[in-house]
Amino acid sequence: MPQIRFWTPLLLLSSLAFTGAALAQDPSFTITIKDHRFDPSEIQVPAGKKIRLIVKNLDPTPEEFESSDLKREKVIPGKSEATIVIGPLKPGTYKFVGEFHESTAKGSIVAK
Repeated sequence: MPQIRFWTPLLLLSSLAFTGAALAQDPSFTITIKDHRFDPSEIQVPAGKKIRLIVKNLDPTPEEFESSDLKREKVIPGKSEATIVIGPLKPGTYKFVGEFHESTAKGSIVAK
């Protein structure tokens, strides 16, 4: 029994370390929302890799990041940010919008 108590925390710590290392290896890309527009409106990402998209909403009002191409949607409250894990993506262009302001909040991710 004492051996189990010793190894259990060690196994837990090593699995957490592996998870953290795997997340740290995913490339990150940041876009902002300001005046109900995405900036930059287009980003290029590596095809075939999982990425972390950090969306910073600088507006005081919420916005919903939505992409039917990526099958992702996320409401981002005003003056906050969210991380959206995407991919791995095949080469191509993936469009997204800010659903609450679709006429101005438009963008795309290009996987190469």
